[in-house]
Amino acid sequence: MEFLSRKNFFTWLEGLKTAYQVFVPCKKGAYRFYKRYTSPADDIVIGEVRTTEPLKGFFTHAREKVAEEFNPEAPPDKNKPFAIVGVKACDLKGFLVQDQVFAHQSPPDPFYARAREDNLIISADCTLTLDTCFCLALDHNPYPEGHFDINLSEVEGGFVVETGSSKGRQILEKHKNLFQEASPAVLDEREARRKNIVAEVVSKIEENEVPYQEHYPGMVERNYKSKIWEEEAQRCVECGACNMICPTCHCFMLTDQKSGDQFARFRHWDSCMLRNFAQVAGGGNPRSRLWMRLRNRFEKKFDFFPKVADFYACTGCGRCVTACPAKIDIRRVLKRLVHNE
Repeated sequence: MEFLSRKNFFTWLEGLKTAYQVFVPCKKGAYRFYKRYTSPADDIVIGEVRTTEPLKGFFTHAREKVAEEFNPEAPPDKNKPFAIVGVKACDLKGFLVQDQVFAHQSPPDPFYARAREDNLIISADCTLTLDTCFCLALDHNPYPEGHFDINLSEVEGGFVVETGSSKGRQILEKHKNLFQEASPAVLDEREARRKNIVAEVVSKIEENEVPYQEHYPGMVERNYKSKIWEEEAQRCVECGACNMICPTCHCFMLTDQKSGDQFARFRHWDSCMLRNFAQVAGGGNPRSRLWMRLRNRFEKKFDFFPKVADFYACTGCGRCVTACPAKIDIRRVLKRLVHNE
């Protein structure tokens, strides 16, 4: 374990800028979002909690060109890769799903694979919680334990630094003059802070009566014909925000675009909550009713993925709760499903 002072942290970011486009989380009001790092600023917050936007936007863009002029090669990316700083554990868990869909197939998606290989993930422990946080209910902690290149744990005066990949170790070796060995006292402080944030998340889970994942097996199947879906869907406005903001949702559609003699194909994020998502040629739609689409969303996350990949496609980040204008709360739905309400 290494220690990085706050002063050296910004020197380190300056060094990373030579090889990467560096993005850091910044705070405006109650919201945190990524922005391109240019210089030290008071609004940069490495700890705290996850950003409003999900990490997946760095790896599968909301709209991206995937082919042009019938060229079998993927369009080249002429930009520097990203170094994304301050990534939280709930977003890192999203890689389980995104990798399963885009990387663990044969052949893998070339755009996603290139982004995963080139981009640098510098994660960070949560130091605060939101009322909507329930990551521990999905059996993962509010501090990173994998899927990162480098992790930062905020302590007094700086950060405890841990590497999680050969790429991360190479980065630290390149800038080794900025780091020093972490003292036992600093490591004890990190563990104390982690215990405190775990207790805070547990408190939020108990306050909101969120069931833990050991109660999830079979809940969707048992309630497949339940009135829960229709009752919850009554308030849905079919905006798709829950899908777009989710770190694990990954569905997309392809469109062709022609301008003069130029042709290109684009990939766009899609939403299973939209009416035409499941529509087939001739107009047939196996999920023509809104409640069916809501049920499908939960079935995919809490029934399909556990069966085919042995993990739940939800990270407990609570983004969908915040984003939904109709206040459909995934925690309330889980509670109803578990208790057959």
